Amino acid sequence: MGQSSTEKLREFLGQLPPKSQALLIREFERAIERGDDPTVPNFVLGELRKIVRQDSENATPRSKDPARLLFAMLDPFLVDSSPKTSPGQIRRTSLAQVWQWLSREGLPADITALEEAVAGDTPDLDRTIRKIQMAAAEAINVAAAPGPDRQRMLARIGAPEMAEDIAAIGTALQIREALEALGTRLPGHLRVFAESQIGSVSEALNIPSLQTPQALPFALSLVMSRLAAPWQIIRLGITVAGSDDEVRVAGTSYGVAVTMAIQHLARIASDLRNDIRRGQFKDTPNHLKTLHDGMRGLRTELDLRSDSAWGRQLSAIRVEISNALQSEIDGVPGRVRRLLRQRPDKDIPNSRIDATEVEETAALIDFVAVCRNYASELAINEVTLRAYSDLQQYVEKATESLVESLRGSDAKAKAFRSMQVDAAIRFCDVLFGPDYASLMRKASGIARTGERKSSRAS
Repeated sequence: MGQSSTEKLREFLGQLPPKSQALLIREFERAIERGDDPTVPNFVLGELRKIVRQDSENATPRSKDPARLLFAMLDPFLVDSSPKTSPGQIRRTSLAQVWQWLSREGLPADITALEEAVAGDTPDLDRTIRKIQMAAAEAINVAAAPGPDRQRMLARIGAPEMAEDIAAIGTALQIREALEALGTRLPGHLRVFAESQIGSVSEALNIPSLQTPQALPFALSLVMSRLAAPWQIIRLGITVAGSDDEVRVAGTSYGVAVTMAIQHLARIASDLRNDIRRGQFKDTPNHLKTLHDGMRGLRTELDLRSDSAWGRQLSAIRVEISNALQSEIDGVPGRVRRLLRQRPDKDIPNSRIDATEVEETAALIDFVAVCRNYASELAINEVTLRAYSDLQQYVEKATESLVESLRGSDAKAKAFRSMQVDAAIRFCDVLFGPDYASLMRKASGIARTGERKSSRAS
């Protein structure tokens, strides 16, 4: 379905009364239960649930929203819509679907009691929330339990990806108290995850309820959120295994820490690629540093085999980063040449240089400069060095040539030449620093002044 069709459907569904929206949700759920083709029902259900969730959030202040209060403890583990989540993560959009199911058939009486308690500002509201969280965890675990009716039950709760999220939500709700206790014992910020810190964190994690395969990823997520370098979570796995051999680390329960670190790098790589596609480079230095340090850290501290699952995942991330960066870096010198190339005077009248395009190009030049610092680890060494060298040589020569051209330009061409000089000086500031840019700015001022004096003398 094309984007325009999707928008029309969303607009139509949004105009329906709440009762009609609820009826449609139920009918499509029944269609899935009957075994009909789930493609269309799942698509429409997804749009309906987004609308219902948005309406619910708009209608109720966040601090008084019963659904938000029930799921508030899940905030550290929520991620925005993602095709694949890491262990210890939950899609934010899944919460609305679980809330609707709990309200409709999972725990209707308890949810009603919660809504009444919130509306009445009950003094022991926190105790009520904790009690309902435990009941919700039990109901969710029953619904997600393996069995012949599991798929039918999951279809009643929400979209297909709920199969991944539903069990995680139940687990996190069930271990709320253990997670809170862990949070109070962890340092607020771990700048360096050294041996002493690893020991104290390991001791804090040594709670039976946090050591299950389902619970441990949530505990490790909390630890990762306190780390200045999240990839360092792998040090817990290495410590537990007593070895840096990936086979021995993978054989421990803490092997999941390596998986989480790799998937964290994969998400950063995806964010970097999306930012590049949108032409947004504000976060590029941070993304590149995180990827560079993480890739190097994993390869240095873990004995990874290139043909292992972890080794292949890291290689795939490296290739993705390289492809995304190389295609953008290759185009920067050409873009600069298009803006600064000398044109015959007859081709200049009515020509202008867009200031926004100049700033975008300057950001791209800075992007290439930042890439230089991390080129070797990210497999872009050759293309980055070549592009940066080309930019330096071309901009230096072009700036000098353009400044000189100001002296002899006729009145019609002078305005455009001046815009080119200003753009060139902006690029010099990025490539050579403010001192060189200031020198060229003075030279251009002298060239302009000299031309005006010459005109008066004649």
